[in-house]
Amino acid sequence: MATPDFVLALREKIGNAPLWLSGVTAVVVNDDSVLLVRRSDTGEWTPVTGIVDPGEQPAVAAERETLEEANVISIAEAITWVQVTDPIRYENGDESQYIDMVFRCRYVSGEPVPADGENTDAAWFPLTALPPMSANMVERIRSATEFSGTTRFERDE
Repeated sequence: MATPDFVLALREKIGNAPLWLSGVTAVVVNDDSVLLVRRSDTGEWTPVTGIVDPGEQPAVAAERETLEEANVISIAEAITWVQVTDPIRYENGDESQYIDMVFRCRYVSGEPVPADGENTDAAWFPLTALPPMSANMVERIRSATEFSGTTRFERDE
């Protein structure tokens, strides 16, 4: 599902006004490779991302989104970075901004395929041969793959 029902219900009340949401990035690691999906809306390669449902634990959301979007079962092992994304204005005029929690996830099983229509492709990429992607997505991957046991927090200076 591209947009959760609770977001659609909120949009009925607030229209396109800015909406603050909780998001997750699931960086699924399998040996020296990382799971990436190609987004159907932008064509960009990214780790799996998604919105946390009301009352849902963020780690569970990361695992759920990985299964829904890429047909891969994973286990969230660590939260590696907490950041606020830049505001996003979608093609339909909706505005959102996310508090994004990046999880390092361990691969359990499944072959990557674009499972829910949000993506056009899903595949493993060697960490040494990532496709072109935004600097922020590269940082999300780096925070998870180089995790030292200390979570990265952003602070406004």
